[in-house]
Amino acid sequence: MTCPYLDYRRDDGERTFDHERPHCASVGFVPPVRTDVCNDRYDFHHETHCDVFERLAGSESASGTD
Repeated sequence: MTCPYLDYRRDDGERTFDHERPHCASVGFVPPVRTDVCNDRYDFHHETHCDVFERLAGSESASGTD
């Protein structure tokens, strides 16, 4: 499973990159090594190891949008 807040982008609205870069809907571009958590690689799971996911999921639950 992959975090629903992660996608990959080739630009940031001002610059274009030569390859896609990992982008979090909450914090912006993230280092590729952090995507090990986002993509549930190794023994990581975004639902339990990512403070950003927990905060976003918690705010959606509180607002009733999940």
